[in-house]
Amino acid sequence: MPDTHLAAIRSQALPLTGPASLDPLMERIGDARYVLLGEASHGTADYYRVRETLTRRLIEEKGFSFVAVEGDWPDCQAVHRSVAAVPGAPEDPGEVLAGFDRWPAWLWGNTEVAAFARWLRRHNGERPAERRVGFYGLDVYSLWESLHAVLDHLRAHDPDRVEHALEGYRCFEPYAGEPQAYALSTRYLPEGCEPQVLSLLTELRRRAARAAGGDGSPEEFAARQNAEVLAGAESYYRAMVDSGPQSWNIRDHHMADTLDRLMDHHGPDAKAVVWAHNSHIGDARATDMADTGMVNVGQLVRERHMGKGVVLVGFGSHSGTVLAADAWGGEPRVMDLPPAHPGSLEDLLHRALPGERALFVFPHVQLQHPHAAGRTEWFHEEHGHRATGVVHRPHVEQVAAYVPTVLAQRYDAFCYLDRTQALTPLQPLAEDSREAQTWPVGV
Repeated sequence: MPDTHLAAIRSQALPLTGPASLDPLMERIGDARYVLLGEASHGTADYYRVRETLTRRLIEEKGFSFVAVEGDWPDCQAVHRSVAAVPGAPEDPGEVLAGFDRWPAWLWGNTEVAAFARWLRRHNGERPAERRVGFYGLDVYSLWESLHAVLDHLRAHDPDRVEHALEGYRCFEPYAGEPQAYALSTRYLPEGCEPQVLSLLTELRRRAARAAGGDGSPEEFAARQNAEVLAGAESYYRAMVDSGPQSWNIRDHHMADTLDRLMDHHGPDAKAVVWAHNSHIGDARATDMADTGMVNVGQLVRERHMGKGVVLVGFGSHSGTVLAADAWGGEPRVMDLPPAHPGSLEDLLHRALPGERALFVFPHVQLQHPHAAGRTEWFHEEHGHRATGVVHRPHVEQVAAYVPTVLAQRYDAFCYLDRTQALTPLQPLAEDSREAQTWPVGV
């Protein structure tokens, strides 16, 4: 790597030391209505802390309306009810987060998110109910949980429709809550439960349209969203049995569509903060994901809403520790995050900024093909960019965990934290191990 590149990195790096050091990023955000904040792993405390600090400032100084995360809608709806002080909801959102039981529970059930959620409840306590900041889940996995939530809603508000909804339940019942079993069954019965799911979704959409104000009450909106999750999850699990990008694309389209529904629900002046993995946040067109036909949330939000202001922020680190498991569904443990692979983006930044933390805010540029010629700046060159998922196997990381990336086209800004530490989960670890399935698995 030319010494001039290292010198350029040092000259362009903005020290990242505390809330005030985020001022250049706040200026770049300006009046943007969409701010998407990433993370290079699902188990690094430092990413959550910087993300929380910036999100607090966006809420307090720029009036952002809600935080939407890479999490399940029903679980995050329970957190939302707590932070929004909905009557009957638990007073401590940390207790709600501690009760998350879908693997990987530590993704949102950790001390960093609990601290933010408690702050958000205090912040909301000073605001009228209609202006309280929300906390929502964008993801698609909660097929059975969302189905039960729809049934509960209809029993309470429209009991005449329960029998109709039970048709969908009976269709899924033979698979005993195992999405993989349902996915495999569609090889023999390709239609699966899709007709029942779409019929239920159509009915919930009609209910929402009949309700006053379009989406109606928060309860009606939540019920409709659970039906949307049910439809998205059925499609996602059905697509899982085939190789290729379809299941990934179904999931990210669902997250982007959910974000659009939340923005509509919160009104014409709504502003959204999104927390998710870099693999979802950074524009897929600036990576090799595009070569395999994959899209992601960052790309979709830019394509749909660039005129309303979209800012994508990525994160990365060189080494440290991370909370992850060594197999899908396994017990989480604190693992070493090995030094970044030579020649990678993180290695380059470490050589320029050893032991430092820095913010980079990139010039506004038109997205080009990652291999487009004519750009000589280091942030317009392609480098491998590390992506660690909930499954982490250090011995195979060098092969599987680096995504070819043009940094300034994938993100509008980038937070580099040279050495980082693992998250602390709210549920105790089964064992405290330092033992040494990465992207795209588990992100």
